[in-house]
Amino acid sequence: MTRVVGQLLLVNVLMYVFTRGNPALFQELWLVPAQVLTKPWTLLTYQFLHDLGGLSHILFNMLALFFFGRKLEALLGSKSFLKLYLTAGFAGAVVHILWTLLAMSQGGLYVPMVGASAAVYGVLFGYAKYWPRDRVLLWMVIPVQVRHLVIGLTVLSLWLGLGGAGGGVAHFAHLGGFLGGWLFLRLRATRSAAAQFRKKAESPGVRMGEREFNTKWGRIDPSAMHPVNRAEYERIADKLKAAGWAALTDRERTFVERFGGGFG
Repeated sequence: MTRVVGQLLLVNVLMYVFTRGNPALFQELWLVPAQVLTKPWTLLTYQFLHDLGGLSHILFNMLALFFFGRKLEALLGSKSFLKLYLTAGFAGAVVHILWTLLAMSQGGLYVPMVGASAAVYGVLFGYAKYWPRDRVLLWMVIPVQVRHLVIGLTVLSLWLGLGGAGGGVAHFAHLGGFLGGWLFLRLRATRSAAAQFRKKAESPGVRMGEREFNTKWGRIDPSAMHPVNRAEYERIADKLKAAGWAALTDRERTFVERFGGGFG
């Protein structure tokens, strides 16, 4: 279990338990589009509430967070993963509110929204970006690649949302979660690329030579790594044996720089 995923699971479960016996608190924290200007905190707090009428809402969200979140957090790091999660949840709220306004649904402006679904959809998008061909069992029976799952959920949310078949589900919040995940990862990649460009421009010799690479490679202790990172280490080790350090991609070199002592 990774740190932030474990903390998010705990917070969601605790909020579910606490709000079951405190309807006033539940109503203070849920998101109502018409009240968002007077209760801006609900753009965040709604993400940690779930339908109190049953367990299915929180159960499916937490299972998805558990299965998709751990591997993604190990790759992005805890801080970036939490930012992705919260950004997707925030984007889900904004898209839901905008759609309610555009649809001129007066009644919809006063319908409360709760749930971590938008945030979890952002996590799912992130997982599909890095491991698109991984397979999951749909309804515990049908194997589906994660990229196809994301495409299918996008089409389904659009169809149900535009068709008005809400069924009490904020379909455009789900789409906002995908959008928030995409925007965060896009911005993160842009900033990372810009930072690397500036570093190279300021220090012409920053790109590792073979001696520096060997030094940093020797510092890495695979036994102390998370299993996901250890698997990547072993893959790179096999590539080194087969083709040498010069065959490594920029991403693989960044991995060595990160775990072998950082840049510079």
